[in-house]
Amino acid sequence: MLNFLYTTIPGRFILKPLVSPGFSKLAAKYFSSPLSKWLISHYIKKYNINMNEFDGQIYRSFNDFFTRYKQITPEHDEDISAIMPCDGFLSIYTISNNLTMDIKHSSYTISNLLENDMIANRFSGGICCVFRLEPQHYHHYLYAVDGNIISKKRIDGVLHSVRPICCEQYPVWFRNSREYALIDSPIFGNVVQMEIGALLVGKIRNTADSKVAIKGKEKGYFEYGGSTVLLMFERNAITLLPDYMALVDTKIELPVNVGKLLGQKLH
Repeated sequence: MLNFLYTTIPGRFILKPLVSPGFSKLAAKYFSSPLSKWLISHYIKKYNINMNEFDGQIYRSFNDFFTRYKQITPEHDEDISAIMPCDGFLSIYTISNNLTMDIKHSSYTISNLLENDMIANRFSGGICCVFRLEPQHYHHYLYAVDGNIISKKRIDGVLHSVRPICCEQYPVWFRNSREYALIDSPIFGNVVQMEIGALLVGKIRNTADSKVAIKGKEKGYFEYGGSTVLLMFERNAITLLPDYMALVDTKIELPVNVGKLLGQKLH
């Protein structure tokens, strides 16, 4: 289907309304309606999801199930630590002015993502941690650090799938919706925490409406659709755990779990 949509003339004709905001809203209504409940059992089986952690919850729609909640207690909660904001696969890059990150066959720069050159320049020489969530993952995310929130920004975009066949045709990441908070952390300095959504729905639901980021507190969740979380740290701001330090600029991914230790203040 993706080959047809992205590589043929009839497919491209059909694709335009599919990636429009109107279609995305229609899909969101369906996944939030009782008509979508039949998908739940199929999804659990297909992705081998362990439901023991979610006993007692009632799901009135597929999105009720997809956004299911569980209590997270950060395993490492030292004052000088940063934690994993979410479940997912982690890759890490050194940030430079000409850095182009290639994720899921889509290339982008920090400036493109932030749409703010001044903020992007603050992170030159720092690191960008990319957390790629897959369907089986828990789709709530937490603040990774403590601090005051200097600013927030929402960037609306055309929602596209992030599968490779699509990325060969379009600079998909530049067109995805995204939201981020710029955090002034007393431990790590400036930190950016960003969420990215994708087709079909890719809804980012940031529920925390405070001007303060509290490490381990829920920041929000993704409704059904592709999703990614980014963390950006300034130069020499954090010492990553050795396993994660070995990932830097390798394009290798490691599975990680929400609330686990990512790194500590640079000594």
